[in-house]
Amino acid sequence: MSHDGAGPRPSPAVLRSAAFLAAGVLAVSALTGCGSDDAAGKPLAGQDIAPAARARVADGGTLRWAVDTVPETLNTFQADADATTTLIAQAVLPSMYRLDDSGRPALHPAYLESAEVVDTEPRQVVLYKLNQQAVWSDGREIGAADFAAQWRALSGKDSAYWTARNAGYDRIERIERGGSDLEVKVTFGRPYADWKSLFSPLYPKEVMGTPDSFNDGARTRLKVTAGPFAVQRVDRRKREVTLVRSPRWWGEPAKLSKIVLQAVPRERRAEALAAGTVDLAEVDAATARRVDLAGRPRGTGTPLQGATAEGAGETGALGRYEVRKSLEPAYTQLALNGAGGPLADERVRRAVARALDRKELAEIVLEPLGLPAVPVGSHLALSGQAAYADNSGALGGEDTKEAQALLADAGWVRGGPLKERRKKEGEKAAGAEGDPASPETGTPGAGPGEPDGEDDGTYIVGEDGKAGEGPEGGDRSRDPRSLAQDGKQHVQQGGGAQGAYAPKGTAAPGAAAGPLAKDGQPLTLRFVLPAGPGSRTLHTVADRVARMLQRVGIRTETAKVSDASYFRDHIANGEYDLALYSWPASAFPATDARPIYAKPVPAADGSLNIEQNYTRVGTDQVDQLFEQAAATLDEEESRDLVRKADSRIWAAAGSIPLYQRPQLTAARRNLANTGAFGFRTPVYEDMGFLKKAARPSPRTSAG
Repeated sequence: MSHDGAGPRPSPAVLRSAAFLAAGVLAVSALTGCGSDDAAGKPLAGQDIAPAARARVADGGTLRWAVDTVPETLNTFQADADATTTLIAQAVLPSMYRLDDSGRPALHPAYLESAEVVDTEPRQVVLYKLNQQAVWSDGREIGAADFAAQWRALSGKDSAYWTARNAGYDRIERIERGGSDLEVKVTFGRPYADWKSLFSPLYPKEVMGTPDSFNDGARTRLKVTAGPFAVQRVDRRKREVTLVRSPRWWGEPAKLSKIVLQAVPRERRAEALAAGTVDLAEVDAATARRVDLAGRPRGTGTPLQGATAEGAGETGALGRYEVRKSLEPAYTQLALNGAGGPLADERVRRAVARALDRKELAEIVLEPLGLPAVPVGSHLALSGQAAYADNSGALGGEDTKEAQALLADAGWVRGGPLKERRKKEGEKAAGAEGDPASPETGTPGAGPGEPDGEDDGTYIVGEDGKAGEGPEGGDRSRDPRSLAQDGKQHVQQGGGAQGAYAPKGTAAPGAAAGPLAKDGQPLTLRFVLPAGPGSRTLHTVADRVARMLQRVGIRTETAKVSDASYFRDHIANGEYDLALYSWPASAFPATDARPIYAKPVPAADGSLNIEQNYTRVGTDQVDQLFEQAAATLDEEESRDLVRKADSRIWAAAGSIPLYQRPQLTAARRNLANTGAFGFRTPVYEDMGFLKKAARPSPRTSAG
């Protein structure tokens, strides 16, 4: 899981980003290497966690795990919950479902014997049969009272609860005891396809029972838990959270005695690894390369950035670690703001999309890391997930001539008259010849295929399960305004001139001369990027995107802004034309993606309610497809409706998925069953250090 990007959210669902327009036949292309007729395919990369049987893992020990924050709250359903909140909840609280290797919900047998829809008329009824051994840490059985308390707190009916989200809970009509204390019967007032997303995590009634306990009581401590670990303390002075093995856990006992979650800024993780003060840390590619080199014999190569003999065999503490790598359950996209300017015209947005070579952009980021460089084909799921299908054919692939034809049809012609503009002598027009590596261009000096080793997605909209309910009950859990904190939580970066504009870009080889113009104005798009050093890969990708657009006559003006203001002042406020940021993938897209693609509507105060649709592009048809998918209890039909919605989203070209995000984790070589988790929810009770004579199983992460 990437705390920098998209990790699991409070419940096993997540969100994404924007869209618009008409149909287009669903075109499902074969996924590279799938070997299956299923359009969902297989995950492009599996877990890389150094798996080992429990018998080979030593009993005891403390795992020091570098995280981004000491969380402000331990309640995942509050607006300021973050990735560390979710990590803790996974270790100490019940979840009815967790995600499997393909990012699909799987029943959690420690808590559930079964869960199924037992009636659909006149109401949908779900019957949960609980594991008879499942108890809270105070000895009380987990039961209907806990389910009912969580429903009432999250239903949205009592404004005294400061809830972050109520999706799904607002459809429940009543909760009652079933035929025994181990049965919970949930009756829905409206059909809800994503019912498996609910009660994960499940908090005890002591937390959910009153507004005070919900709002304040669970922020800094959890007195009652029900997992392999319990919260011992939250120490803000030391910037760490300590979890201890729970004596009340009825499942396989945790191998570790303690897990200490230490808040370590991203830019200081290489230093912490070298000092040996952490055992596990998600890292950027530059740090991963150092770790990889330190553990290799001199003269050998490495799949990370193609390192060669120089630097290989580095000695010291870094040699005690290895890099475990996978792909995050998240993807990076190019967002196109359709609220105004040239991109308000759907033809211009489609032209931008048709100018892009998405395969090349994926290769720039992923090939140097030895990860599969396959462009993402869906806005709503990733390869391997049930709802995934490559629907990009609804828009079409790279086609320079088609892009130029779309621009011409929209009235943008080359050599048109321009209104007189004063320019400083020597100032380069956008697209003029220049050095792409020059400090003046506002782009890093990394050349093609050299992303400079930094993590690409400091700016993931709401990963980490950040919750926050938007207007009219919309889920704000992926709200960039919440994510304004992500600069602190994920990358504590600085640098760059706040609000600085880079001089105009450089022309791609062979670009035709003369700007496209309409009504006396040149076709120039403002490309807003974060300025921090952790965004170097984003800068490299943006530079390549700008070159691709230049080939069809679209010029870009790069604006590098401070990390803290990137989402708050630019993305959320619509102050951009083009931007790069990432969305987490969801096991429940009918619920979680809807706020991101909902058609913006005027609010009572005259403002525009966009929920999480930061591209401001939407249609009634897409809204209807999401509503139908969420209310359809036939799983195959619901999946097909989601895929159809994605086809329409592609056709709108409000946002263009590019590549799945890399996940790189440095781990001690003797640390088993943890690392780069990919889709799968971590199994905390199996984590631990190998016995001295034991060796980890072969690693097969990038499959």
